[in-house]
Amino acid sequence: MAEKVFDCNNSVYVKKIPLKGRAVFANTSFNVGDVIERAPTWGFDDSTARVFEKTGLFEYYFVRNDQQIGGKELMAGYVVFGFISIVNHSENPNTKIVWANEDSGAWASIVAINDIRVDEEITHHYANICAYHNRTKFVE
Repeated sequence: MAEKVFDCNNSVYVKKIPLKGRAVFANTSFNVGDVIERAPTWGFDDSTARVFEKTGLFEYYFVRNDQQIGGKELMAGYVVFGFISIVNHSENPNTKIVWANEDSGAWASIVAINDIRVDEEITHHYANICAYHNRTKFVE
């Protein structure tokens, strides 16, 4: 079994690390503003969110920080298809999630907000951090 799993462009890789489990790392340097990955999503409503909150999928779905666009209510949450879905939380992240609504649906991009070195973990700040069980401990 491979120690690291790379994306198709070899720009990031996933490996397990102590106390966190899977984590995404840079295999190339990224500068502020670089798009590290762009991925399609599947949006779901409140009733589906309530089901997901009782399962392990809760830890993998995204809540947008822009809950309304042009007066239109957005979905309750989104499953993001790609490495973005396993990027760990940090109170001092080096990336942010940028959302785009297109004819083909909602897309999520993870964008560097700091320069990122090769082999540095890629992190972002979870928009729904307050929804996590109070016993959840996030490791920096």
